[in-house]
Amino acid sequence: MMYGAPVLAASIAYYTEVWLRPIHGSGGLFTDFEQASCGEFYPFTMLEDFKQSLDRRFELFVCGKLRVQDILQRPDDLVMYAVASFIQRLPMPKVGDDQQIPVSGTLGCCSSLPLGMGTGSWTAAIAATFALYENMFNETVTPEERIEQIRFCERLRHGKGNAIDASSVVYGGVSRVDGDQVSRPIIPRHHSLWRGDGWYWMSNGRPVSSIGECVTAVRRAYEKDVALWQEFSSCTNALQSDLETCANPIKTLRHNHRLLVRIGVVPPATQSFVKAVERAGGAAKVCGAGSIRGEQGGVVLIYLEDENAMKALMTDYVNLRWASLKISASGTAQGAAP
Repeated sequence: MMYGAPVLAASIAYYTEVWLRPIHGSGGLFTDFEQASCGEFYPFTMLEDFKQSLDRRFELFVCGKLRVQDILQRPDDLVMYAVASFIQRLPMPKVGDDQQIPVSGTLGCCSSLPLGMGTGSWTAAIAATFALYENMFNETVTPEERIEQIRFCERLRHGKGNAIDASSVVYGGVSRVDGDQVSRPIIPRHHSLWRGDGWYWMSNGRPVSSIGECVTAVRRAYEKDVALWQEFSSCTNALQSDLETCANPIKTLRHNHRLLVRIGVVPPATQSFVKAVERAGGAAKVCGAGSIRGEQGGVVLIYLEDENAMKALMTDYVNLRWASLKISASGTAQGAAP
């Protein structure tokens, strides 16, 4: 939910895998997160203190004494916070139980999602981490419980946990998030969105500002602008109707883009690209939080029915990664990658 306005979120068919390679006697976890960091070591003796320190930093943010982008000190911290949260919920081992809890070794993560660009890549990593540990310790959770677990961790990045990315990763398909309520729009199976016909995504470069920074800046400037958020709501409702009735979404997507420009989260380079898409006969908008600084706004959603027009357009952007957008109908399963 964006300040009272509902949001539509989709699960794309790109996947994240988290794995654990045991190293007996290491006394902790080494991290090996592809694209995210150079690796860190987290001793088990410090894991509880580590979680508590991040909880305290979050409270400092809530009190206005720490910036949201300073809550996490290393990229690895978010996934390790998920590990610490899971371990904290485990029952104490029985006397004589030879199983070491937790298992020491290397915790790795690889993803086909572009990290830090508004695709929910960190959400997928958290969900996959929970799925891994649930499988290891024969724990079973409901989708609703997993969403709450993810939201609890993600508050460290966003300043407030939301269900937008979490519902996409857990449920798959397309979700409508309205406050804490998640529903599933009924999109016909023959809709082009499921096949990726005419739908694309493009990576416009990693945003300079974090999601938390964007959310905080927009909240300060527009939180009380009721008319603005009513317009966002109307736009979301219109897009849902377009999808459910297989109507052309160009007008609605263009409207959404202009609303995002209005609140200041679409950087100049991204705006320029969107104009090029519109000249080619399509529509485009940023997918994630965008950025309040710099030139790049992360991943951009594109709708352009003419495949040849799309190919011709991208000849002017040879350095940018793009591909057809395909929606995954399923979400995270225990022991599987989201």
